[in-house]
Amino acid sequence: MGRVGVVLIVCLFTMPLMVLLFGRWPGALAVWQNAAQLTAMGGGLLNVSRQSAAGADELFGSLLSPGFDRCACLSRYQSPHYYKRSPYAPSPHLLQKLRDYEALHSRCGPGTPPYAKSVDHLRSGSSSSKEDKECNYLVWIPYNGLGNRMLSLISTFLYALLTDRVLLVHSTDDFTDLFCEPFPGVNATWVLPPEFPVADISRLGVRSNQSYGNLLAGKKIDNDPTKATAQSVPPYVYLHLAHDLRRSDRLFYCNDDQLVLAKVNWLLLQSDYYFVPALYDMAEFEGELRRLFPAKESVSHLLGRYLLHPSNFVWGMITGYYHTYMAQAEERIGVQIRIFSWASIPVDDMYNQIMACSRQEHILPEVVNGDAAASASSHGGSKSKAILIASLQADYYDRIKSTYYEHAAKGGGMVGVFQPSHEEQQIMGQRSHNQKALAEIFLLSFSDVLLTTGISTFRYMSSSLAGLRPTMLMIPKDGKVPEPPCVRAVSMEPCFHMTPDVECQGKAVNKEELSHHVKKCEDVGKGIKRNKGIKLFD
Repeated sequence: MGRVGVVLIVCLFTMPLMVLLFGRWPGALAVWQNAAQLTAMGGGLLNVSRQSAAGADELFGSLLSPGFDRCACLSRYQSPHYYKRSPYAPSPHLLQKLRDYEALHSRCGPGTPPYAKSVDHLRSGSSSSKEDKECNYLVWIPYNGLGNRMLSLISTFLYALLTDRVLLVHSTDDFTDLFCEPFPGVNATWVLPPEFPVADISRLGVRSNQSYGNLLAGKKIDNDPTKATAQSVPPYVYLHLAHDLRRSDRLFYCNDDQLVLAKVNWLLLQSDYYFVPALYDMAEFEGELRRLFPAKESVSHLLGRYLLHPSNFVWGMITGYYHTYMAQAEERIGVQIRIFSWASIPVDDMYNQIMACSRQEHILPEVVNGDAAASASSHGGSKSKAILIASLQADYYDRIKSTYYEHAAKGGGMVGVFQPSHEEQQIMGQRSHNQKALAEIFLLSFSDVLLTTGISTFRYMSSSLAGLRPTMLMIPKDGKVPEPPCVRAVSMEPCFHMTPDVECQGKAVNKEELSHHVKKCEDVGKGIKRNKGIKLFD
């Protein structure tokens, strides 16, 4: 089996608690339990090692640093054997930036003297000192659903790279044991220590006194960079970039305001969307971003693969299910269906939209009827296909499965239809729900073809990790199936759901350019006023 296979066996046999945990997981589906046991017993290892022998690049073209403990994070080294492609290689400038960041994090992270000094100043409420200049911090606060969190975390990490700040994560209970630590080094944890002196950090919101917008309104900070100093700014500023932000909060997207915020030692940020496109609109960052990502649409793809590695618990769910149900298929088709309460249609209509889209784009295998089924099944040669359904509802899985149970596929190829879970509704604040959602995002990302729902952050993450431009189901309008039922995405980069409609020192932020980008974000669908401000890269 080779060195990689031996290492994997050693790692798996050092995790006996995984089986116990899966067996005791309240409400866990049998399919997840069986998949976890298969992984823990070594099932699928031969498949992984054969892929290793084929020369999969475990470090994604040096995107990842070598030297991590394989057993501590199995997904870091195993995931390259499951992804089908990576259309963009990291630029040399990005690689250097990541190595510089890792050194900064190790030098300034929790447990280091600079971190202790900065926390002491924060606790005392005093302004920044000369010692603080070496190490500035950016605390990410999780908010909303898992897809929103992953997108905002990627955006926040990029902002940390651009501003030379150490990224720390306020890890709530429902965010714990989802991802591995992403950074190397002795002081490399990204988890914000529990003794952090800002009280009730999870309760920060648009009305918080320390929000940037409210600090400006109360004249407790000056957004004139010629007047603001490291001694005049507060010890920390809360950045509210969630969907309910106010106009004053949007000043974050102004270049002069960024020059002021650069003088603040601690920034605390909460967001539930992907705000990377707005960073390109700032003169402070635009040149650096173009050097980091010569291809704009590679941002979420490369940073997602660098930053987000499922924990061993979740990775057991992912690989166990994959090897049990999907690995033997010659082609894997991911179908992600999200029904929004503000744009819902009957189940029959949604199913008809899915099938109309499939016929239009040739996604799902065609079927034959009647006597033709017998002759179709007798002719081999077509690829075997596994269709993975990711949806909160079971209706679409049941209907698609019945289609291939009752009718043979044209050409006689074998077709399997699978759905790992159907929670019926999104459950906020529950760790097990987020673990299953994360597992399904990664299973979708291992697909050869993706059919997803427009606007859905779940779809943004799966296609970004996959490196695929998916076919997207258009959002219904006025309770009716849209025409056309779907379109091919022009980019795998997520849309920006909250464009910065703000005046910066009396000048609007690139309104003409924003208008152009809005037209390019075709997964919005005409007439959906709720999302008329969405922006997408060219």
